[in-house]
Amino acid sequence: MNPGVFAALCVAGGAGSALRFFVDGLMRSRVRSVFPWGTAVINVSGSLVLGLLTGLTLSSLLAPAWVLVLGTGLMGGYTTFSTASIETMRLVQEREYVMAITNGFVVLVATVAAGFGGLWLGSVL
Repeated sequence: MNPGVFAALCVAGGAGSALRFFVDGLMRSRVRSVFPWGTAVINVSGSLVLGLLTGLTLSSLLAPAWVLVLGTGLMGGYTTFSTASIETMRLVQEREYVMAITNGFVVLVATVAAGFGGLWLGSVL
């Protein structure tokens, strides 16, 4: 990795974090719920984009350096497994067991499915 790609990766990571903050705030202002919709939407959409980037790279339509910048940098800053884990534990502590199971398992299945969907889409383009 050359210094330019490294610098772009770092900037993209910061941009991804800012985008996550924006999307989460937007979801919180629009949806009043115990369920952490912002984090769920962020992780599912991020998985879709990561799958798409991987598919495009495997199809040789996207250079590997772009996957580093957009995948590792931007989407790495955007998605957040740790927040999803903490929010699941918070739901358990608040005895919102159905919401906790939904957040812990259903969102996990949705993110994997979105990743596969993005991979498929990127490979057929």
